[in-house]
Amino acid sequence: MGFDLEALREAVKTHGQVVRVVIAGIKGSSPREVGAAMLVWKDGQSGTIGGGTLEFQAAGAARAQTQASRLTHHALGPEMGQCCGGAVSLLSEVYDRAALETLDETLIVRATSGGEMPLSVKRLLATARGQGITPEPQIVDGWMIEPVHKPTRHLWIWGAGHVGRALVDVLSPLPDLAITWIDTGPDRFPTTAPKSVTVVPAVKPAELVRHAPTDAEHLVLTYSHNLDLELCNRLLLHDFRFAGLIGSATKWARFRSRLAALGHSPERISRITCPIGDPNLGKHPQLIAVGVAAQLLRPAWQNELKKDLSA
Repeated sequence: MGFDLEALREAVKTHGQVVRVVIAGIKGSSPREVGAAMLVWKDGQSGTIGGGTLEFQAAGAARAQTQASRLTHHALGPEMGQCCGGAVSLLSEVYDRAALETLDETLIVRATSGGEMPLSVKRLLATARGQGITPEPQIVDGWMIEPVHKPTRHLWIWGAGHVGRALVDVLSPLPDLAITWIDTGPDRFPTTAPKSVTVVPAVKPAELVRHAPTDAEHLVLTYSHNLDLELCNRLLLHDFRFAGLIGSATKWARFRSRLAALGHSPERISRITCPIGDPNLGKHPQLIAVGVAAQLLRPAWQNELKKDLSA
């Protein structure tokens, strides 16, 4: 996870002054990794650095913070009575609208204790920008380096019914997913959607398939079997990383037959996963959403193994 610039901007816009607390370094066991961060304001917070007591004390200190930047070090066992037994360094920085204007869009680099940028940091930045290598969040010779977070996976959800809404509720908080949500009209969507989700009303949703990245993942669950079939057809003519269809074994058998009649080979058709999620969890929308989320987050090789075992 990198520097979530969009979340910080939204928090500053809503709450004014915000303190960002990030784990800058760890030794031994730690509740979260370097780069994990939370945002703290006068009467609230978002995100997490984990650890219960660590987070509680860090949030309190952030609300009382007067300096623009502060680096602190904490032994989790002796200082806080936590079982992790390691130590963490926390960088707490105050942000307002003016401070946001100074931030780069790709790589956030700043001194933790003043001084000119050392040669080691200059070399790392030159390598990152010259070779396109994204560095991990880290402190290098007193300078904190964090790449700006960008979602790495494109997920297109086709359908805004009960299951589509449950899926968006479950999946939208995940930082690596950029979600595009499509249905046939504005009235199909809730009055408000998560800011991380792009809502696209379209009279003819299938016409949008050609605009999807070829490495996108798709979940097809509209109110119409005919529309579901057309979306599957268009996806097979396009390309995708993953395509999942909601439905029973009977529905999928009929779809396979119809897709074959449209000229798709059995090997090509088998790239579509149906049913999606874990049928053993039940048919409640939220249970379907939990099963689908687990399926999407499971490593690809595990999904393939599961498909082979069920064949």
